[in-house]
Amino acid sequence: MNITTKGIRKIAISAAVGLVVLVGGCGSFTVVPYGNVGVTKTFGKLGDTTLSEGLQWKIPFVESVIEVNVQVQKAAVTASAVSKDMQPITTKVSVNYSVDRAAANNLLQNVGTAYEEKIIAPNIQEVIKAVTARYSAEQLINKRDIVSSEIREAMVTRMKPYGLDVVAINTTDLHFSEAFNASIEAKQVAAQKALQAENDLRRVQVEAEQKVAQARAEAEALKLKKQEITPELVQLKQIEVQEQALQKWDGKLPTVSGGATPFIDLGAVTK
Repeated sequence: MNITTKGIRKIAISAAVGLVVLVGGCGSFTVVPYGNVGVTKTFGKLGDTTLSEGLQWKIPFVESVIEVNVQVQKAAVTASAVSKDMQPITTKVSVNYSVDRAAANNLLQNVGTAYEEKIIAPNIQEVIKAVTARYSAEQLINKRDIVSSEIREAMVTRMKPYGLDVVAINTTDLHFSEAFNASIEAKQVAAQKALQAENDLRRVQVEAEQKVAQARAEAEALKLKKQEITPELVQLKQIEVQEQALQKWDGKLPTVSGGATPFIDLGAVTK
């Protein structure tokens, strides 16, 4: 009976040791997913290095691994601000960013995993307020590319110390007050009317210039015609009229003569 009990104990101890070894062996390895880095934590303390993707070794029961996404991520924030001319503005800002692989442990140490809520969103609010305060409401509309560039530069400067790289920033849905929108619409209508009036004025001017040019051309033509009329030309025209009259004459003398028809010496003609 005692031998049997000892044998069972040995088997149980061997099984327990084997299980511990098995669990310890399995716990000595971890897999860091693609697009992530791993930060080791030893008894609550974060390590100074990061683990790359793939199968990695760690001390079982002592070390654990925190996964940090280093792919490009998107943070969307609705920001409110006031323009230089005191117009209230509301806009949606989307920030594309990524975590610097080498700085992942510092980010977790100083900020934690909720860095989007603690760092990115508040800084977007502050940057939007600072940049829009330098422009009037109309300038924010007409110079949107310049404003977006300034916002991006400011965010890059603010995020760099935390190990966050800003890839791109997009500002969409820029909203103003109803009063400002109404004033912009009124200006656009006035500008359209002014443009139409200017076009009408130009059309009238062109038509007037065309009429003046036509009148000048007619006057010049008439002047040239007057210069061409000479006494010899008048006499020649009279002879042509007389010849045409003779061709149409039937040989009978008219009983009545007068008016503007020139007198024809019939005796001289018949001879």
